[in-house]
Amino acid sequence: MIESHSPRPSARRPWTVTAIAFLFIAAGLLGVTHHATDMFSRGAFRLDEVWLVLIRSLAIVAGVFMLRRADWARWLALAWLAYHVALSAFHSFSDTLIHGLLLAGIAFVLLHSASAAWFRGEAAEVPRQ
Repeated sequence: MIESHSPRPSARRPWTVTAIAFLFIAAGLLGVTHHATDMFSRGAFRLDEVWLVLIRSLAIVAGVFMLRRADWARWLALAWLAYHVALSAFHSFSDTLIHGLLLAGIAFVLLHSASAAWFRGEAAEVPRQ
């Protein structure tokens, strides 16, 4: 009898992707809460504060959709973090270094072959028994 060797797509999300997704959701929620509180406490909307809330909201969107296996969401997360690296260059070297290291680590995980295959919905390597 001939066996079919068509592997099934992996239904299990890598735990590192889950951790990073929740990290982005938490960072986005904290940022939105902080900036929205500032915005409402003054009683007047400033355009820069609205942009800050929208940018922080992108982190939440990236995190939620990474959990839902949207391939574009990992790229949004990396772009969001790269934007913060660029912004931190205007602050201090230590801020830039920390954001740069975060970007490198998260990029490594999200672009790693297991994570990339999961996001693309590709077949997982099923061990033969």
